[in-house]
Amino acid sequence: MKIEKTVDRSSKEKLYVQIYAIFFDKIESGEWAAGGQIPPEDELCRIYDVSKVTVREAIQELVREGYLKRLQGKGTFVIYSLLHLGIVMRTRLSENDLYGEEVKVEKQIVERGIREATDEVKGFLMTEEAIYHIRHKKVIENESYHEEFFIPLFLLPDIDGEDVSGRSLYDLIEEKGAKKIFKVQQTMEITKVREDTAAVLAIKEGSPAIQISRILIGLDGSPIAYSRLVGGGGKHTFHMEFERIK
Repeated sequence: MKIEKTVDRSSKEKLYVQIYAIFFDKIESGEWAAGGQIPPEDELCRIYDVSKVTVREAIQELVREGYLKRLQGKGTFVIYSLLHLGIVMRTRLSENDLYGEEVKVEKQIVERGIREATDEVKGFLMTEEAIYHIRHKKVIENESYHEEFFIPLFLLPDIDGEDVSGRSLYDLIEEKGAKKIFKVQQTMEITKVREDTAAVLAIKEGSPAIQISRILIGLDGSPIAYSRLVGGGGKHTFHMEFERIK
């Protein structure tokens, strides 16, 4: 059974700072998962035996830092979690960085248009708005990949008229999107190929594959778009260029 951390009332550190540290640890550890809703303020006050003002100060600080987002009438949600490793690195926001600049990438649009988002996608994008969905097949040095891209329609209302087969969706958002990309959260994992992906890649459903998921984050800390790339081939080489900020 997990032992819940508590505040130390004998400490000189302010209560809201201690509560902030507890909440931050829950986000960083994944206990409060990205896209999930945190407990209501009243419940948090009861758990930690502190005032609502103290809880709100801690939450507001995490909202300012982009870890949490308040949705009117719905509650407070985790946007994303990033490990602070001391040295902050950043990468250029370009599709070329995913594969390498010398690699030839071919795209074939399989499906595009407005669609009802799944609960999973709604959780990542933190919205109930209409979602524009693009599904295509990518061929990278004779390896096939299935990629899906999801973006709230209000952030790029003219996307249906854009040629998304011949240009980077990241560049399109930067050029015409209502919000600009500030951060990208990327996750790589081994997964099993789903039925729709298997049909695109002409492989057996349930086969093991690498999945790369990306959440594009705006300057205000809110999600802009979500994408996932699944590959069923045997060769996976990903190139990224980083630079030290400080």
